[in-house]
Amino acid sequence: MTTIRELSKHSDEIVTLKGWVYNSRSSKGLHFLELRDGTGLCQCIVSAEEVSQDLFEAAGTLKQESSLEISGKVVKDDRSVGGYELHATDLKIHQVAEDYPITPKDHGVEFLMENRHLWLRSQRQWAAMQVRNTIQFSIHQFFQNEGFIQMDAPVFTGNAAEGTTTLFETDYFEEKAYLTQSGQLYAEAMAMAHGKVYTFGPTFRAEKSKTRRHLTEFWMIEPEMAFYDLEMNMNLAEKMLKFILNSVLDKHERELEILERDTTYLQKAAAEPFKKISYTDAVEQLKSDETAEMLDKMEKERKTELEEIKSEEKEIKKEHGSAKKWRKAQIDERIKEIHARISQIEEDLRNIPEWKTSAANFEWGNDFGGSDETILTMQYDTPVMVHRYPSAVKAFYMKRDPEDEDLALALDVLAPEGYGEIIGGSEREERLEVLEKRIKEHDLPREAFNWYLDLRKYGSVPHSGYGLGLERSVAWICGLSHVRETIPFPRMLGRLRP
Repeated sequence: MTTIRELSKHSDEIVTLKGWVYNSRSSKGLHFLELRDGTGLCQCIVSAEEVSQDLFEAAGTLKQESSLEISGKVVKDDRSVGGYELHATDLKIHQVAEDYPITPKDHGVEFLMENRHLWLRSQRQWAAMQVRNTIQFSIHQFFQNEGFIQMDAPVFTGNAAEGTTTLFETDYFEEKAYLTQSGQLYAEAMAMAHGKVYTFGPTFRAEKSKTRRHLTEFWMIEPEMAFYDLEMNMNLAEKMLKFILNSVLDKHERELEILERDTTYLQKAAAEPFKKISYTDAVEQLKSDETAEMLDKMEKERKTELEEIKSEEKEIKKEHGSAKKWRKAQIDERIKEIHARISQIEEDLRNIPEWKTSAANFEWGNDFGGSDETILTMQYDTPVMVHRYPSAVKAFYMKRDPEDEDLALALDVLAPEGYGEIIGGSEREERLEVLEKRIKEHDLPREAFNWYLDLRKYGSVPHSGYGLGLERSVAWICGLSHVRETIPFPRMLGRLRP
C-alpha cells in the first residue's frame, strides 16, 4: 500500500491509496475527491471516461469521511495539495458515511469538544498532532544522545511532590493514595543509580482552573542529573528546546503552514541564546513604564483590528449569497478564521485592564501568575529563563541560594509571545538536616518521605532537574491559543468525555 506522503517517489506509476474523503466536488464528467489517509491530502480525479459508469456514479455518492481504496496514476501537479494528484482507474468503496456533523461552517468550541473524536480528523488538529509526535520523538532523541536513560515513575504515589491542595486522592486497597503530580522525587532516586535519567509520563493536578494553560491530566518530561548545579541545569534546558525546535522546523513546514504559524519566533529561538534574568529583575520589568506603555499600545491596536475584521466579515457575508460553490467554501473558511480571531481579540481586550492592574501592583515575593508570565513574555522574541525565585513560594526540596537564603536556586523557562511557563526546575537540596527541617516547616508527613530522605543519607551529591510540560510546549510551537488542542483527548475541569 502506498501512502500520500510517499507519492513523490511514485510519479507516473499506478498506485493504490486507502483513506477517507476529506472534500469533494463534481463537474461534467468529473468527480474531484480530496482524499486523506493520515499522512496528508491528495486530490483524486475520477473521470467518466476512465472508469465504468457504475464506479463513476458510485464516486458521486461519496460524502465527507466515506472510506475507500482508489487506484490510479500519480501525476505531478504543483497546483494540487501536496504537489501530486491521482488520476483514478479503479476504486473500491468501504462505506458511504452518514452526514458528517463537523462541516465548514463555524462551530462553537463546546460542540467541537463534544465531538473531539471526530474533530481530530480536521486539518488543523491533524497538523498539531503531527507536530506533537515529532516533539515527543525529538525529546527521546535528545536525551538518549546526551547519555540519559529513560526510567518510569509510578502513577500511584503515597506522597505529594508539589503541595497537597491539587492532589487527586484514590483508594488503594484500603490505603490512601494519590495520582502523581510529578515523577521528580522518584527521578532523583533513579539519578543516584544512573547519573542522568529522564521520565516521560502522565501527571495529574486537581486544580479547579479553566484557563487556556490548564489541564487536569497532562504529560511531563522530567530529567534529573547528579552533580549538576543551577547553571548546568539551565544550559541543558536551553539545549533541549533548541533541539526540539530544529526538529520541528526541519520536518513540519507544511503542518506549520496549515496551523498558520509564523515561524519567525521559532527560528530565532532555535538559533539565538535565551535571555536569562533574575526574578528580581523580572519584577522590575513587570512594574516598569515600558510595560505599561506596551499594554496601552496593545489595547489600541486590538480595538482597531476588531473594527477592521468585523468590517471584512460584513462585506464577505454580502458576497456569500450570490457566490459560486467554490467561493462559498472559501468564504465559510474565512468566516471561521475571523470568528476565531474576534474571540481572541475580545479575550485580550477583557484581559488587558486586569493585566495593567496586576503588573502595576505586583509585589516582590509573590509568585508569577499566568497573567504576569503573559505580560513578561510579550516583550521577548525568544524564551526567557527566570531564575532565583523567593524561596517562600517554591517547593520544599529546592536548594536555597548560598548568597541569599531568601532565594531558591529555581528556574522557569517562559516561552515568548505571551505563552508563559513551559519548564520549571531547580537545584535540589542535598543536605539531610536541611531537608528534614523543610519537611517539618511545610507540615508534610515525615513517614511518607523517609525513602526520599534516604537519598541524603547514602552518597548524597549536588543534583538538579526540571520538568517540561508537553502540552504547553506544543501550544507555543504550534501557535495554539489553548492547550485543549494540544492533546488528543483533553481532560479539564468539567471535561471527562469523550
